[in-house]
Amino acid sequence: MTERQILQAMSGLMAGMFVAILAGTVVANALPRIIADLGASQSAYTWVVVSELLAMTATVPLWGKLSDLYNKKLLLQLSLGMFVVGSLLAGFSHGVELLIFSRVVQGIGAGGLTALAQVVMAAVIPPRRLGKYAGIFGAVFAVGTVAGPLIGGVMVDTSWLGWRWCFFIGVPFALLAIVLLQRTLKLPTVRRRDAKIDYLGAFLLVAGVCALLIWVSLAGNSFDWASWQTAALTGGGVLLLAAAVWVEARVPEPIIPLTIFRNRTVTLTTVASLLVGVAMFGGTVFLSQYFQVSLGKSPTVAGLMSLPMILGLLVSSTIAGQIISATGRWKVYLVAGAVVMAAGLALLSTIDADTGFGLLSLYMAVLGIGVGLLMQNLVLAAQNDVPAAELGAATSVLSFFRSMGGTVGTSVLGAILANRVASEMTKGFEEGGMATAGGGAAGHGAVPDMSTLPEPVRAVVEHAYGVATADLFLIATPFALLALVAVVFIKEKPLKTTSGMERLAEEAAAAGTPAADAAVAEPAAAGTGPREGGPGAGGTEAARVG
Repeated sequence: MTERQILQAMSGLMAGMFVAILAGTVVANALPRIIADLGASQSAYTWVVVSELLAMTATVPLWGKLSDLYNKKLLLQLSLGMFVVGSLLAGFSHGVELLIFSRVVQGIGAGGLTALAQVVMAAVIPPRRLGKYAGIFGAVFAVGTVAGPLIGGVMVDTSWLGWRWCFFIGVPFALLAIVLLQRTLKLPTVRRRDAKIDYLGAFLLVAGVCALLIWVSLAGNSFDWASWQTAALTGGGVLLLAAAVWVEARVPEPIIPLTIFRNRTVTLTTVASLLVGVAMFGGTVFLSQYFQVSLGKSPTVAGLMSLPMILGLLVSSTIAGQIISATGRWKVYLVAGAVVMAAGLALLSTIDADTGFGLLSLYMAVLGIGVGLLMQNLVLAAQNDVPAAELGAATSVLSFFRSMGGTVGTSVLGAILANRVASEMTKGFEEGGMATAGGGAAGHGAVPDMSTLPEPVRAVVEHAYGVATADLFLIATPFALLALVAVVFIKEKPLKTTSGMERLAEEAAAAGTPAADAAVAEPAAAGTGPREGGPGAGGTEAARVG
């Protein structure tokens, strides 16, 4: 594919990726208003967040495996369609039950977009050229992650919009992505008569992951960490995952081929992705709350205050991608990213309620630069080192473990935050002779309404949230250092100069088997498809041979 053809195809993928990320982040600042308008409980507040995250995380491996068996373009459009349906249901919800169900549908669609966008990129772009596009995707990921709360805050604060537009806003992007993909993405349709989905393995994997994610999401909030619910969910989750491993090792088409973990690069990038998820999401997800509670900012201003992190990630991800494509060297950016990310987290562990915005911006920019150098290039390293037939599985495994790390980090650090806030508030009230003031709210982990608090109480609450948020970054720092250890041991290999489709044909030819039982290339639109014998023609021509 020419540069122009790739950019046209990437436009649809980037719109889809932005939609997927936005789904999980845009409700962050809007949830208190949503729950109040629907008359729902604190438990429902948790489930509106958890349900989307559960569905997305648990279905990523399944989408990745499907992409190795069926047409990637069709699967992308199917996931976008599910996202549109879920978003419309959420926007029109008049009860929390329908809202939670719609978030599950959104999550399934977002899981497909998260896995498939990077799989399609690897299928049509050689790893040597992939760096600069991966950098752009990393930037889109960052913008969606950090700008989501800002967009949600603006929607809530704008009287003629309201919280329902937090869900509606993703629909135009999803529809645009469907149209762009239909017009610009040309992939051969591969039909494999022997293609089978391991439904039992998929069920066991999803059930086991959901059990563990429900546990880390609700423990310390809905029930104690040491309780019968913890024993039931952890024991059941471990047994289900053990059964899934047993099944996956014995079926011809496993959802996650266990053999890919024999590849040192895949194993180390998976471990690093898990740790990055814990460190980045676990630490940064509470920044918006810190801005609003400890610094007293509005939802919109709190979103704007995250811009230094977005800019740091945007610049580092884009520039590193360009340099990697030009030089073919990538490991130095992984190591540098892990070092800078750890430094950013360590710097943020020094903040409190009196930290100036200038210093805070610098710390966030350092963290953003580190994440930009590290996160997307982990995927590039893994994709470069696996057979083309396993691109989907390897990519989805990394996305899955990063999401899993983010979920676990957010849940565990959230529980730590609640406990530290409660202890700091109790200590502050006792020192100020206000032993009973606000203690109940602190003890139940409720976020106080700062506008209703008298000045002495407000000062105690602001200090408590400042100290507790700094502690979260201090706890997240060792995870970033462990990610550094993992990436140091990754062996740098030259980036391949052929796309996933071309490599698939080469591997099939080397094995003496056809690339597929039958394959029909989609007719390329005039002026947009690969020319016969020109760049990118290899994959399409090989598919015709197959």
